[in-house]
Amino acid sequence: MKILVVGAVAAGLSAASRARRLDPSAEITVLERGSRISYGACGLPYFIEGQVPSIDDLTVYTPEFFQKERNIHVRTGAEVTALHPARREAVLSTGERIGYDHLVWAAGARPRRRFSDPRVFSLHTDLDALRLQSFIEDNLPKTAAVIGGGYIGLEMAGALRARGLQVQLHDRGPHLLHWSEDWLTRLLTERLQQSRVPIHLNSPVADPASLPHQLILTAVGLAPNAEIPAAAGAGTGRSGALLVNEFCETSLPGVFAAGDCCETRHAVTGASVWVPLGTTANKMGRVAGANAAGRRERFAGIAGTTVVRVAGLGIATTGLSPSMAALAGFDHAVSARITKREKPRYFRGRPVTVELVADRRTGRLLGGCVAGDIDPTGRINVIATALHTRLDAGQFAQLDLAYAPPFATVMDPLLVAAQQLLKLLD
Repeated sequence: MKILVVGAVAAGLSAASRARRLDPSAEITVLERGSRISYGACGLPYFIEGQVPSIDDLTVYTPEFFQKERNIHVRTGAEVTALHPARREAVLSTGERIGYDHLVWAAGARPRRRFSDPRVFSLHTDLDALRLQSFIEDNLPKTAAVIGGGYIGLEMAGALRARGLQVQLHDRGPHLLHWSEDWLTRLLTERLQQSRVPIHLNSPVADPASLPHQLILTAVGLAPNAEIPAAAGAGTGRSGALLVNEFCETSLPGVFAAGDCCETRHAVTGASVWVPLGTTANKMGRVAGANAAGRRERFAGIAGTTVVRVAGLGIATTGLSPSMAALAGFDHAVSARITKREKPRYFRGRPVTVELVADRRTGRLLGGCVAGDIDPTGRINVIATALHTRLDAGQFAQLDLAYAPPFATVMDPLLVAAQQLLKLLD
């Protein structure tokens, strides 16, 4: 069997590795148009900040590793420009044609816009990071503007501020992050202003090059690399990303897709959504690779769980915010928000804010947010687990969570928030 994987990094290499474990005899080839096949892209802002000394420190695997240790042929600088599904054939930019029995499209996504002005940067790939780093070292800019108040924009505002630049942040909407709630935007704004980063909300920037700053970082969203399969007849969703079923199959025969190039099912709403995240790409890649090797494994969908650090503030979200729940058709969504110390005062416990969202009709949990000067991942993962298992607020409030004074309070902030939510539901 010939398995061809288009795109490396998270989804593609997960697919190739899983296929190899299941079928030792398969001929597996990975085509990557870039030069680096496996690196921690989420670490790029920390490379710019200086916490990661070298871009090579973010490298996970090399092509030689996959060839020697896993018998997977990896070709870099190989760009696919067309698919012919009837002939089960991929065409490269060189004109070379490569046949396959099963193909996994894992080409990822790209910045929605790029600009020619030498002061304007995106941060999506290792090459973007190296170019930005060289610009800072060669030109020693003193002022910067960050356009976009999502994860990358907020992380980069902090990174550039840590490098000593005077930074301003612009966002076209009224909120920061995708949680779209006033209280979280206020919390973020206050923290960034303490770091002397002015925030300009409802401030769209049509032309970044028109700004007077010496460096401009754009983080205004991504576009899925789905045009080539779409031109071959693959179905796409409203986002423009590829539509796949629970087996990660596209509408093309023998073609699977995984990662930032395709939509998946939301665990709360059941709708097809496009949420480009590395964690999703890795898990989808495993399923796509398994099925390309002949299995029938299912991908269970996502809750959209995320975590970010902004000027020392940890913020994690999963599922739906109150406003997102309303847009998704939950007309009777209710939310409770509390702030409580995560450890006793005598153990220097710090305040943590927890917001929980539920459906008033059924009591089912719909989402949650955890924010504070702490690591929020443990608590947000509990909420995410509750969403995947469809717990209601009453069941969530009865969870047996650990307690000891050095680590937690006797009533964890999650349980306090759940109790408040039950009062509203009652």
